[in-house]
Amino acid sequence: MSGAVILPAVARADVREERARILATLLDRIDELADRALAGMVAEIPYYRDQGERFHGDVRDQLRAHYGTQLAAFLEDRAITLTDIAFVRSAASRRARAGCPLEGYINAFRVGHQVFWDAAVECAGETSAGHEAALALAGPLMRYVDFASMQAANAYVEYQQHVVADADRQRRDLLEHLLGGALPPGGPLLAAAHGYGIGAASRVLVAVALPVDAAIDEDAPQIGSAALARVGIHESRTLVVVRQGEIVAVPALGPAPDSLRLYEQLEAMQRRLGSEGVPLAMGISTVARGVAEIPRAYREAHAALESVGEDGGVAALGRLSPFDYLARRADDTARRLVDPRLRAFLDDDRGRGSVLTATIRTFAEADLNLRLAAERLQVHPNTAQYRLRRIEERTGRNPRCVADLVDLLVAIALDDAAS
Repeated sequence: MSGAVILPAVARADVREERARILATLLDRIDELADRALAGMVAEIPYYRDQGERFHGDVRDQLRAHYGTQLAAFLEDRAITLTDIAFVRSAASRRARAGCPLEGYINAFRVGHQVFWDAAVECAGETSAGHEAALALAGPLMRYVDFASMQAANAYVEYQQHVVADADRQRRDLLEHLLGGALPPGGPLLAAAHGYGIGAASRVLVAVALPVDAAIDEDAPQIGSAALARVGIHESRTLVVVRQGEIVAVPALGPAPDSLRLYEQLEAMQRRLGSEGVPLAMGISTVARGVAEIPRAYREAHAALESVGEDGGVAALGRLSPFDYLARRADDTARRLVDPRLRAFLDDDRGRGSVLTATIRTFAEADLNLRLAAERLQVHPNTAQYRLRRIEERTGRNPRCVADLVDLLVAIALDDAAS
């Protein structure tokens, strides 16, 4: 029978007798063996050590079931089938549901087998027939462990996949409600929203991310979503969904103005993934003050995403001034309206280290105060004065004139957005 564990025939009568004696002795000691195996698991497997008596009692029952199944089948010289170990499936589901790591669960099979084998060798004694009988048991015992642990692992993974699929559906359904501007009416979805820190009046951001080149790594959306789910500044988890090829995250904020801190965490996450070969382009909305504003925040995140370059990066609207936002959203017509002399000036200055461009920016930030601008540029006021004259000569715009300065700043902002 496929998948069955079969005990090989033993020819010599004295070896058959010893095999029967060993198996009968082990059958009488099942409780002792189960206690010994449980003690070994508690000593070697951290998860098992941290559990209480209810869990340990369940493990004892499973050990008794495994040992009893093996011994009964071996004593009767019959194959062990999937029907014999049907109890494994429910136990595997219980371990997965309880959060037992798969490696710990499979390691428990190794410990249980080791205890059983040591006991078989101990029962074999010192006779030649006893040694042969024990050796004859070694192969079937190993095959049983392989057989049972494989079924357990399959059942464990099957349960986890089911749970993950259910959780993914729940996250998707919840996000659709939020993108419609409302909380779910009740039930598990509303409870899930609260688990993510999202209530009717909660302050949240919306981030939309795309892998820069998903063709390089088809797992990039899942990697990115897993990283985003770990970003947050409060105890609640972050709602993250891979939706129609994009990653959508709705991190909750507290009452304090902590959006800037969250921007920094998102930027750090994006840089880390980029260094690991998973570059993302990400747009982040301004703060949505309540669920009703989430649809607007989602549109804002998309608008921010459109301004991110081909190599990826983060565009957070909350960190932009209205002026910078308008420059990022400008179309080709706006760029064509820039005086060609200004475009040529910026191109040439970029090749020279953008010294004059920096002077224009600093002069504006200093409220047209030449001495303060020179101090910030760490140059002599005469040098700053010379630079302003050079800018006027090359552009036809006087930086001291507000209208001309606006022309210069708009040209610089559009140039920045295009580069």
